[in-house]
Amino acid sequence: MPRPPRRKASDFDPEVLRLFDQYVHGQIDRRGFLAGAARFAVGAAGAAGLLAALSPQFAAAQQIKPDDARLSTEFIEFASPQGYGTARGYLARPAKADGPLPTVLVVHENRGLNPHIEDVTRRLALEGFIAFAPDALFPLGGYPGDEDAARALFGELDQAKTREDFLAAARMLRGIDGGNGRLGVVGFCYGGGMANFLATRLPDLEAAAPFYGNAAPLEDVADIEAELLVVLAEHDERINAAWPEYEAALKEAGVRYTLFQPPGTQHGFNNDTTPRYDEDAAREAWRRMLALFERTLRAGGNAAEPAA
Repeated sequence: MPRPPRRKASDFDPEVLRLFDQYVHGQIDRRGFLAGAARFAVGAAGAAGLLAALSPQFAAAQQIKPDDARLSTEFIEFASPQGYGTARGYLARPAKADGPLPTVLVVHENRGLNPHIEDVTRRLALEGFIAFAPDALFPLGGYPGDEDAARALFGELDQAKTREDFLAAARMLRGIDGGNGRLGVVGFCYGGGMANFLATRLPDLEAAAPFYGNAAPLEDVADIEAELLVVLAEHDERINAAWPEYEAALKEAGVRYTLFQPPGTQHGFNNDTTPRYDEDAAREAWRRMLALFERTLRAGGNAAEPAA
């Protein structure tokens, strides 16, 4: 039976997309979304249908199967003495490698290590990286298999400890067996903010690609040594409001960075499990991210000026 056509952001009223963004980020609850969306649907059932249409469809978007023979994947635990003590994440690497490989830390959105982020981790591994995605929710039992439950759990985290868990993950990954000692980080939404944060705390981080994430604390920007690819959506008031001050701080500190902000995009445009996905913009963002990592993380990587 053929699948129905993938819905796009343009299929929804901008106000519905704004409500969904508020819902995803905990500013309103499910009831608040349904109440607001009811104006754009026929009855409560119609509003619930809008929410269902906007919610992630993991199986439909999966690109790399978990048992792909080209990859070696596993869940591993690692010590985080300054964080929650013990943390856990998903490791993916090429099944065969001719020599040491560069490493990339993958940071999820505000729902923990869900199937989409596992798939993104495998995609990076197929590009010849050792990719590792920690699960911030591991101290609370791990990703629960339900996005609403995951979002609720996320609010219970001690973020100071969680940040230490990600710092511990970065240090572990840099020294992992089979790695070349060069580390990059990519993160999405919450993970984009974490990528910005990690860049201020890891002076030996070579590159970071924060996708529509909160800016790093401005007072810490001068500590950034990594080269940044800052990916923003065009329609994302919540995140974009901080960009002018963040960019000014990056310039003042002499941080090497490139901004990619494709027109017409919504927050979350790289996530191919929801209608906010923009295929062309996501493909180009991924290409630019890979180019950054190839140039900075492979053996002989250099610090040449970023491409426009």
